[in-house]
Amino acid sequence: MEMSYVILAVIVVIAIIMLTIYNAIVKEHNAVQRGWADVLTQERQRSRIIPELDRVLQEHKDYESDLLPKITALRQGINALQDNNIDPKLQSQVDKASQELIKGINVAVEAYPELKASESFAKFMGEITEQEENVGAAVRIFNQNVANFNNCIQAFPNNIVNSLFNKKQVIEVFTDSKAQAAFEYKPKF
Repeated sequence: MEMSYVILAVIVVIAIIMLTIYNAIVKEHNAVQRGWADVLTQERQRSRIIPELDRVLQEHKDYESDLLPKITALRQGINALQDNNIDPKLQSQVDKASQELIKGINVAVEAYPELKASESFAKFMGEITEQEENVGAAVRIFNQNVANFNNCIQAFPNNIVNSLFNKKQVIEVFTDSKAQAAFEYKPKF
């Protein structure tokens, strides 16, 4: 009778170990799926933000390129006015051009806080860099989760539990063929 208790205890311990391993494999597989979802989320964010930033930046650039000739023409009109010889028609044109320019600047200032395209370009490049770093970080986390999962299903005795119950396959890490082509060194695994 004591022998049956020992056998039962061994079976219970083995069952608990197998259950623990099974759950670890499930947990690691879910982490890989979550990691890939994070990569997709960051890529989605990048693909939505970059075109919108590009559109706003182009509007900024177009506005500044339209504004410069107007300012130059106004300056020439003002310079053409002479103190001792006032031309009412020229004065009226300069006043009208000034008012239109000021109205345009007021509207643009409300729509765009700054009128310097170079600063906008710098901010745009900063945003692109941040988005690229976010995607890169998400890929690194995904690859770490893949490595943890692959280790979990390949290590003994996890590999036995996996082959009996989970039947999960090794997942490939994210790679970039373009980036790989830039390196002469190719590790042999």
